[in-house]
Amino acid sequence: MKTDTIKQSETFVHMRMKALFTAQENSPATLRKINLARLTPFQRGLLVTDGTVTRLIEAYTFLTVEVVLLQQTKQILDTEHTWLKLPAREEIISRQVILQTHSQEEPSPTIHTYADSLIVPQRLPQSLLNELESDKQGLGGLLRHSGLETRRELLWCGMETLSDLPPTIEDLEGETFISRTYRVFANQEPLMLINEKFPL
Repeated sequence: MKTDTIKQSETFVHMRMKALFTAQENSPATLRKINLARLTPFQRGLLVTDGTVTRLIEAYTFLTVEVVLLQQTKQILDTEHTWLKLPAREEIISRQVILQTHSQEEPSPTIHTYADSLIVPQRLPQSLLNELESDKQGLGGLLRHSGLETRRELLWCGMETLSDLPPTIEDLEGETFISRTYRVFANQEPLMLINEKFPL
C-alpha cells in the first residue's frame, strides 16, 4: 500500500511539472528527461520557482549570493526569434552570469547557477539598461527594483551535460546540470529568454 501511495504521489508531481512547463515538447534535443524522484526538494524548488532564484538560494544557504558577470554583448539576429517574437536583424543583448556563494568552510566559492540570457533592449526602460553592466544583482533583482510589472512563463526543463563554457567556468565542462528555460514578459511582450543551469 505504501509503495502504491509513493507511485501515485510521483505520478501527480510529474503531471503537475508537465503542466507548469508550457513548451516541453519544443525543448532542445540536448536535454534529457529529469527523474524528479532523484532531485532534492531544493532542486525541485529551483526548477519551478517563478520568483528570483537568487532569493531562493540565499534563503536555503543563509549566504549572500554573488552575481558574477561573465560576458555581455550586443548581437544582431540572423533570423527571426520565435520565443522573443523578434524579426531578423533586430538587436539583442546576450548575457552570461554565474550565481555563487562563499562560506568559511570552503576555500573556493560554490557555484549554484550558470545563466545564459537573451534580452530585448528596446523593450526595457533605459534606467534598467544602464544598470545591466554596473549592478551586481541578477536580472530578477534588477526587474524588481525597476518597478516594471512582469510575469514569467516556464518553457522547458531537462538534464544537460555542458560544453563550450566561458573560460571562468570551463572546469565544469562534462558535468551534469539541471536546466530550465523561461521567458519574462511585460506589457504582453517577451523581454528576455533565460536559461538557468543548476549543478546536479
